[in-house]
Amino acid sequence: MSKFGIWAALGLVAAAGIAIGGAEALTAARKVDAPAPVDIQDRSLVQAGAYIARTGDCVACHSVPGGKPFAGGLAMQTPVGTIYSSNITPDRKTGIGAYSYADFKNAVQHGIRKDGTPLYPAMPYPSYAIMPDADLRALYAYFMASVAPVEQPSADSTIPWPLNMRWPMAWWQLMFAPKRDFAAPAAADEKLTRGAYLVEGPGHCGACHTPRGLAYQEKALSMADGDAFLTGAVIDGWRAKSLRGEAQGLQSWSPAEIALFLKTGRTDKVAAFGAMADVVEHSTRHFADADLEAIAAYLKQLPPAPGKLQAFAPKADSTTAALLDGRYGSRGAVIYVEQCVACHRADGQGMPRIFPALAGNSAVFAQNPQSIIQITLEGGRMPANAQDAMAFAMPAFNHLSDQDITDVINFIRGAWTNQAPPIGERDVAHIREFLAGKKPNIVAGGKQ
Repeated sequence: MSKFGIWAALGLVAAAGIAIGGAEALTAARKVDAPAPVDIQDRSLVQAGAYIARTGDCVACHSVPGGKPFAGGLAMQTPVGTIYSSNITPDRKTGIGAYSYADFKNAVQHGIRKDGTPLYPAMPYPSYAIMPDADLRALYAYFMASVAPVEQPSADSTIPWPLNMRWPMAWWQLMFAPKRDFAAPAAADEKLTRGAYLVEGPGHCGACHTPRGLAYQEKALSMADGDAFLTGAVIDGWRAKSLRGEAQGLQSWSPAEIALFLKTGRTDKVAAFGAMADVVEHSTRHFADADLEAIAAYLKQLPPAPGKLQAFAPKADSTTAALLDGRYGSRGAVIYVEQCVACHRADGQGMPRIFPALAGNSAVFAQNPQSIIQITLEGGRMPANAQDAMAFAMPAFNHLSDQDITDVINFIRGAWTNQAPPIGERDVAHIREFLAGKKPNIVAGGKQ
């Protein structure tokens, strides 16, 4: 090797050492000092923590179907590999049983594990950062005193080297996960303030509903942080819809419908599916009515997302009469009658709270078609709730060809009064390929 090559190699080693050393210093600076201990025997504190855990939806990500609560193992697909949620039961060997309150606070709010390792942003600590210390103390008491310990090692991610190195996450946290406090919206009353806090903080709605940048950071953590907040994103193959006030967002939803949807997972027109079904089943259906109403009030006052369609042009329904008359003008219409009409009906209205409507359903006419493609291929199940006696399921239609799925979805997205751009066969093929490549969840003893 030439002298130049030797000096270049030494320079790279020195630069790497400086970067790693700087990352370690950044992590140390983020960690909190030893706060006062938490009385985990305080039953009122534990009870308060149980509700806060529901608002944070901890169980949905840290549990898998058929597994023990909070034992981890949920597979989360990212652009660079699969991350598995960790065991957060108070097991001292494989969970968080050995965590002090300071360790717990560092992990939940600052993304730092007990051993000093930065956590991936699949953990929504940028949102949890605004939670007050009183809520964190209650949450700690709940996990340490009320959650059953489970011995189950946390699985390693499938992210390849060098992307799986953790020290660069310290620099990521410096840029995209700052220490911050909750700031109520300007001129907000108590109800709107509570709704904003739940959405921005423990509810971490932006983790799914805000688009992410090239570094996998949320492009905005609040409305004050940027216009991208809650404008919709793709996560785990699902399109998390815009929660803003434009035509394909929440414009057609009333506050009462938003609250009902969060409480039961359905309205007369729509039903929760995919990851949102888990959010309802494990989290929002347990919220106090006042909190649901606060969230609905906050979301409904958000402005439309910039650059998006503000309102649909009027469109008459010519589809219903054509189907009833047996006039099927496309292959998609034929497939709809063969496969879909028994539940969703010729008028596309379904049956209230049983079979979701396809006409006027904002998930159907969303600009991005990922969700309607995935649920058509994979099927889905409504979340259980205290109001409805049954939770209905939709079968998978993955036996249909990519062309058939394309044709029927294009028919539905343009039928009745729906207005949405057409999809292509390659869109369906992409989602089918994604579903085939998903990694399974992990439960004690092996994969699910």
